[in-house]
Amino acid sequence: MTASVSRLGIMAALPQELGDLIESMHAGGDVRTQIIGRREYHVGIAHGVPCVVTLARVGKVAAAATASALIHVFGVTDIVFTGVAGGVRKDVRVGDIVIGEILMQHDIDASPLFPRFEVPLLGMARFPGDATLNAALADACGAFLADDHAALEARFGVHPPQLHRGLIVSGDRFVSSHDEVDALRAALPDALAVEMEGAALAQVCFEHGVACAVVRTVSDTADSDAPESFLEFLHALGGTYSSGILRRFLSAWDSKDDVLLPS
Repeated sequence: MTASVSRLGIMAALPQELGDLIESMHAGGDVRTQIIGRREYHVGIAHGVPCVVTLARVGKVAAAATASALIHVFGVTDIVFTGVAGGVRKDVRVGDIVIGEILMQHDIDASPLFPRFEVPLLGMARFPGDATLNAALADACGAFLADDHAALEARFGVHPPQLHRGLIVSGDRFVSSHDEVDALRAALPDALAVEMEGAALAQVCFEHGVACAVVRTVSDTADSDAPESFLEFLHALGGTYSSGILRRFLSAWDSKDDVLLPS
């Protein structure tokens, strides 16, 4: 059987990064859970939008495998990745939000056969996020920051959280030293934040013609304090940010033209 429905894929690496999304799906109606590659894919309605929600787990391989399943098994045409990241540019602070208008892998290097950072045989290093998804996420992030400004300013003091849009870089390493983050700044001066999944998602989506977007809350500044800051932020605020952003994003999201998907 097939059903005419357009589904949005939503991914995160860790449970806290999905906030209360799966709970809201169960509250909204029936949820079907399918296990593929040891991952649970939850199919249902979230804030009025048909979604497939899953934990990708950590790293580029995990993100690529999960994105491929969302595309080929569930037929999604749009994927959003939500979670936390380390701030790279010096004006990107803990509590800020970054939308990845461009995604690239900072640890890929097939030189001298191919230029550093370029994905071999694709001829490109930087993969764009989808403009429509990014705009909708920017609106949701702006609304979240505005609505919660009092609580956020009370926590973050003289530097209330800001929204940034630009380059997010990904690699299979948790960046957590001053030397590492300084090296990233030197090699990629326009990098706003660093994480471990977004560019892999962007490459898979580019190759399959699927729209994607990555939104990250800054949990640390990728320096020697990063491990402690990351864990504290993830458990204290990771869910608050993700729930607030995703709820506003999904409530405003207009589904695209229906496509035939497996039931």
